[in-house]
Amino acid sequence: MAGRGGIGQALWVEHGILAVHSHPVPDLAKEMLRKAFGFEEFLDGQAGIVENILGSQDGLVVMPTGGGKSLCYQLPALCLDGVTVVVSPLIALMKDQVDALVDKGLAATLINSTVSHVEQRHRIDRMVRGDYKLVYVAPERFRAESFVSAMRGVKVGLLAVDEAHCLSQWGHDFRPDYLRLGEARAALGDPQCVAFTATATQVVREDIVKVLKLREPFQTVTGFARANLSFNINPVETKAAKFRRTREILEEHRTGIVYCATRKRVEEVAETLHSWGVNCIGYHGGMTEQEREETQDRFIRGEVDVAVATNAFGMGIDRADVRFVIHFEVPGSIEAYYQEAGRAGRDGEAAYCELLWNYADTRTQEFFLEGANPGYGTICQVYEHLYQEADEQGEIHATIEEIAGAVEVKNGMAVSSALSFLARFGYAERFDLPGQRRRGTRLKRPEVQPGQLAIDRNALEEKENRDRKKLKAIVALCYGAACRQQAILEYFGESEPGECGTCDVCRSDYGTDRREPTEREDLLVRKALSGVARMSRRTDKGWEGIFGRGRIVQMLTGSKSQEILRVRLHDLSTYGILKEKGTAYLNELFHALHSAGLLVTQTGEFPLVTLTDRGEQVMKGKGGYSLVWPEQRKGKGKADSKAGEEDGELPPLDTGLYAQLKGLRNDIAKQYRVPAYGVFTNKTLESMARSRPTSVDAAMTIKGVGAVKAERFLKPFLELIRQRS
Repeated sequence: MAGRGGIGQALWVEHGILAVHSHPVPDLAKEMLRKAFGFEEFLDGQAGIVENILGSQDGLVVMPTGGGKSLCYQLPALCLDGVTVVVSPLIALMKDQVDALVDKGLAATLINSTVSHVEQRHRIDRMVRGDYKLVYVAPERFRAESFVSAMRGVKVGLLAVDEAHCLSQWGHDFRPDYLRLGEARAALGDPQCVAFTATATQVVREDIVKVLKLREPFQTVTGFARANLSFNINPVETKAAKFRRTREILEEHRTGIVYCATRKRVEEVAETLHSWGVNCIGYHGGMTEQEREETQDRFIRGEVDVAVATNAFGMGIDRADVRFVIHFEVPGSIEAYYQEAGRAGRDGEAAYCELLWNYADTRTQEFFLEGANPGYGTICQVYEHLYQEADEQGEIHATIEEIAGAVEVKNGMAVSSALSFLARFGYAERFDLPGQRRRGTRLKRPEVQPGQLAIDRNALEEKENRDRKKLKAIVALCYGAACRQQAILEYFGESEPGECGTCDVCRSDYGTDRREPTEREDLLVRKALSGVARMSRRTDKGWEGIFGRGRIVQMLTGSKSQEILRVRLHDLSTYGILKEKGTAYLNELFHALHSAGLLVTQTGEFPLVTLTDRGEQVMKGKGGYSLVWPEQRKGKGKADSKAGEEDGELPPLDTGLYAQLKGLRNDIAKQYRVPAYGVFTNKTLESMARSRPTSVDAAMTIKGVGAVKAERFLKPFLELIRQRS
């Protein structure tokens, strides 16, 4: 796709590897940045990463979507001797990046399943001759010994592993082909290696370093925050409500992605959007490779406004104007959610993300979780079937569905996962059947009989436990009452992240100011936790839930419903002890207790609430905590008197001041590139126009003015009010 004489080749020849020693690395990198890519300055974090790579260090880079990861290996590729091999999992992404490089005159190409064996051989020969500086390779190419053998003649200066979280079984998008990359690196002559990803917890980062055998790597985590994104979780009771909300978001934001958990749901949602007149495409794993590529290309080129897709869609999607991402169902982990939502707003402009939350949707994720963790017994069943049915070459050409039927496993995903585990432990491998769209399985160690598999059962159990913890974490996020982005950043290990000011929690009437309890509030919390304990079961492994939040709140408020009386919950010592607080307040308090880590909702058929170990300590008066405290409402939904409100009577509204405050708010929103409501809601501005606060303390008595927003936005509003006074 590119040959000698391009800008990249010319710059490389001009400076060469010797020139690297005669020019300071930053100067050379800046020259390449300007001449080859047309940029005058690096984005935040890029310069240090490029300098470390040019200093011959192995590395691990965690940089959020849109942060400029690709430049961090593309630019060094032009400076280093030899070829930079970029491992990338998606054909469409490879093609887009190579096309963009070739358009700049840079010497780049790709090798994947769309390229014939003859053409692959030709491109490898050109790599040997030094015709390319960047070559994108799909991870499955390393399955073929012929490819690995041919690549041994190539001088690889750098191995760049994109979407590196795919190589970790603790990650949210584990792909077995990535596990070969450690061996592939050795086969390529053990070149310098740098891994790149947008989402990786500390455990995943450790796994990446281990699998790739990175030598004393530099590790750069530029931060996970996406200040231009508004993260929102909207509880919905029915599918009809989901469609209503989806339509509202589409009408407001127009261009975006709707993620669905299953192929069936993708087809249903896409068909519904078509009936509304929305220009959209559907995308899922059941489509052929060509269909997926063509469909994805149409979205990237802007030929359609909306993509309705499973999580198979979007890794590395480079469309800048995605204004919204909707999750029609809950994903399986916070990592998956954040990466998928992060495809919005790559142009840096404000974008909107909403998860339509219904606990029942976790059953689909439970099904996926069970399929991804087949267990030792299922793995042995699958291996025994392969052993008995294999031909003289140790091969079986049966499909996943046929194997699942033979071993009587209901979840076909479990068979696929079992085959992946057998491949990982060296007992079998999958291979493409010539001239067919399906794959076969080959025994690699046919001398091993069923019952002799040496598979680490503890590792299998640990993986399943971690997967279940991930699902619990996303459920806790959905039930939580803390700033959404703050909770996500804490999950990824960032210390003391600030509140975003734009999520549904930050915009809610309850505000997001955390503080420690007063003595009276602490007693209230301990009563609520005691009620949960009375309606839970204590086991050797900890607390187990028996009831959901709704039933617990009914008990605490002294409900006389049949559901309470039938199971004699009115006999509990905690029955009715928080009757004066009311159902609405306790529901909000329970959200806050979830967010503070004192309660947990256990996944399963029903959302059962129980104590965490920390919650038990707080119940006993032995632990400190802070909460986002809900406000007690009075009478028929009226809030407590605040900011000049006396006995429910509001001060008169200054309509002129209100209009000026809205104008100021809109200007500030444009300056900070956030939605107007991300500064202050109309309701908050109306309260300001009524109570006319002139000090920070007075303003912070208004709902919607928390500590973070006060520090960030409040000063010009107070100045305007003083001028009008």
